[in-house]
Amino acid sequence: MRAAVLAAGLELLEKRDADDIGLREVARHVGVSATAIYRHFPDKEALLLALAHEGMERLAHMQANAGTKAGGGTQGFRATGAAYVKFAVDNPAIFRLIFSNTPSVSLLDGELDSVGNAMRGLRENIATLMPQELSDAERKVAALRAWSIVHGLAMLVLDRQIEYDESLIANVIAGTKI
Repeated sequence: MRAAVLAAGLELLEKRDADDIGLREVARHVGVSATAIYRHFPDKEALLLALAHEGMERLAHMQANAGTKAGGGTQGFRATGAAYVKFAVDNPAIFRLIFSNTPSVSLLDGELDSVGNAMRGLRENIATLMPQELSDAERKVAALRAWSIVHGLAMLVLDRQIEYDESLIANVIAGTKI
């Protein structure tokens, strides 16, 4: 039942923002009573947090596939950044939900649970690609810089400040001078 509720919530997020989704609507979508959902999610906030976790898992999976397909290394790392922006473009409500319901400290620091798989991948890529003599603080700055670039690009596209253009995104991520 929990999986069906999450699937229904994600499906509804394809059509509208998280604020416009209610537990009763999700229950109707699944074909169960509203009280049945409350056994798994005590309130809307709990459902939205679970949807954010699921969205982050999907983002991490998409990035991992992109990195592998690009052959790993620097090209793979860049592909994971492009996949991040593409995920935001393809799933704007889920993307916004992820970052409005995820404690930021869990993304880059400390113990990472399932919400942090995308950030764990970012840190692992940074660790692999950067010289070993760099300190943890320098690696953290590099991870934050990389994340800031792709997150900024994603938000600029979602907020319609720039058009989504795969080659432009790739060039920005690669640091290509135009």
